[in-house]
Amino acid sequence: MAHIAKLRMLFASAFGPAIAVLLLALFIGYAILGPNGLLAWGDYKRQLRDSRAELKVVQAHRARIANRVDLLNPRHVDPDMADEMIRRELNVGHPDEIVVPLK
Repeated sequence: MAHIAKLRMLFASAFGPAIAVLLLALFIGYAILGPNGLLAWGDYKRQLRDSRAELKVVQAHRARIANRVDLLNPRHVDPDMADEMIRRELNVGHPDEIVVPLK
């Protein structure tokens, strides 16, 4: 009986530290393998690089649109731009003109 009591006391005294070690291992595992862990860091860097490249494309497109808006400003319209836009939207051309499709 004394042997069983010693074993029970040993398990009871080791239970707390065992739980602490398991929790510590869990936290370390999440720090390395979790969604915000060390292994996800490379993926975040790749996503950031891709997002910056996409941002440059969008900014260039926005600059082109802003330039067209400036050229079509009612106070000082660029005549060539207005002529191009009218011909494209209304599908109008002079009889002596030749249309060369670009696409």
